[in-house]
Amino acid sequence: MIARMSRVGLLAAAVILACACVRVFAQPAASGRDLQGTWTNGTITPLQRPEALAGKAYLTEAEVEAFERTWLDTFRKNFSEFDLTAPDLDYTYMDRQRVVPTRRTSLVTDPPDGRVPPLLPAARARADARPKPSLDDPEALGLAERCLMETSFGASTSAPPLVPSPFGQNFYQIVQTPTAVMIHSELVHHARVIRIGGTHLPARITSWLGDSVGRWDGDTLVVDTTNFDDHTRFGGSGPRLHVVERFRRSGPTTLDYSFTVDDPDTWARPWSAEVPFRATTAPILEYACHEGNHSMEHMLRGARAEEKAAGR
Repeated sequence: MIARMSRVGLLAAAVILACACVRVFAQPAASGRDLQGTWTNGTITPLQRPEALAGKAYLTEAEVEAFERTWLDTFRKNFSEFDLTAPDLDYTYMDRQRVVPTRRTSLVTDPPDGRVPPLLPAARARADARPKPSLDDPEALGLAERCLMETSFGASTSAPPLVPSPFGQNFYQIVQTPTAVMIHSELVHHARVIRIGGTHLPARITSWLGDSVGRWDGDTLVVDTTNFDDHTRFGGSGPRLHVVERFRRSGPTTLDYSFTVDDPDTWARPWSAEVPFRATTAPILEYACHEGNHSMEHMLRGARAEEKAAGR
């Protein structure tokens, strides 16, 4: 494991170094194939169509205005009264995000109902068998709580597919050379390297971000990712998770991004979604979550104090 992480880390470091030197050493991208820049895919359009909007694929302009105005209050209903005491559940810290330009009611485009297919019984059983979050062991807590990967509300801002986080900070820098494309995500400062051409690594070699191999189909970069580690668990997925992404520069400030997810051990059928990216002048900021994750220590200390008070 350590050796594998070292190899991946060295490759990521090499591509990040290329970021500083890309104007000097990288060959000019072919027409339409330049994906480089700083981008955001932040949106409050949900991955799945809300049940209240069943049968409605698009919002009207008036409905968009109302949706954006009331979204935060609706979002806060997902949290307990205790959670709402946290200071980061309002626009003091959260980004003000908007509905996607098409006014779709979901990012999911297939199935037509805008919903991710239900989990198969085997997938539910697999999820039930996994260790439950516990303050007895920090490694039993979620990846987001441990500042290792953003996975809140089914989002993944690092591992494919790239689903926006409702909390914000959905910022990316893309750097490319003739043989690789690097996607650097602000959360949690991961550098994902996509090899252009070639084949996948042996199935026994896995990683949290999967193994991504890309190819150009005209002006579209098609990325095939497999070999996910069990830690990823996107939407309850299993080891046979297979994601195909498509990136296309559709204009000077727009990037079309779509993906198809397939996992025969988790969903009865593949499903697809579209997430528009737009260029931004906002810088990629340091996300020093782990270094400042005092809450983790405080939660564990609090649990031990409660046990002591209870005489356990």
